[in-house]
Amino acid sequence: MNRTDRLYALVEELRACAPRRVSARELAARYEVSVRTIERDIGALQQGGVPIYADVGRGGGYTLDKSRTLPPLNFTPAEAVALAITLGRAEGSPFSRSARTALHKIVAAMSAADGDSARELAGRIRFLTREDCEEPVSVPAVLEEAMSARRVVRISYVDGAGAETERDVEPVAFTGGERGWYLIGWCRLRGGTRVFRIDRVRRAGLLEETSPDHRFEDITDSPDGIVVRALEFV
Repeated sequence: MNRTDRLYALVEELRACAPRRVSARELAARYEVSVRTIERDIGALQQGGVPIYADVGRGGGYTLDKSRTLPPLNFTPAEAVALAITLGRAEGSPFSRSARTALHKIVAAMSAADGDSARELAGRIRFLTREDCEEPVSVPAVLEEAMSARRVVRISYVDGAGAETERDVEPVAFTGGERGWYLIGWCRLRGGTRVFRIDRVRRAGLLEETSPDHRFEDITDSPDGIVVRALEFV
């Protein structure tokens, strides 16, 4: 059994056994590999976002949180690659890290044969970028958390003139444009709505305070000539 098949089989084995814990020794004997190989495989799955938990000591082992994983999926290789293209273009956007773990979960939930076919098809996809094109600036994880958890965030921000200020911001929305990603929020320092370029945020920290529930349409006006589209989520 190659490693790709084994990783898929490990996820399904732990899913079937959950909530019972399975030791690395049991898994090593089942797949005829060393305990060290199983530990490396489990580590790779955990880094890819698969919710596998470990208990050490006598009676310990690995278990998988079934509520946070996908059952076997019937995605075709072409459908999986279409998702990979979309998620691949999420680099630098809010939740880009989550996009990578989501793709890993999708492929891990496919059959081994379909997963291999999807990887082969993906190998024939190429993106073209200019040599002088700058790498997209990633949205800090703390800003993602502030938006998801509706928490006030304290940022150090450098404006267009180079002046740095510290502001408490109530996050409302992320918006993407040709120049990158922006955070739209209610700025307590200025007492109004402000748009912050992500690449100008020098530091950010979550506050304990829950952010008021602002509606995007209530606090922002679309600039002339700009069409604002909401993310479609079916």
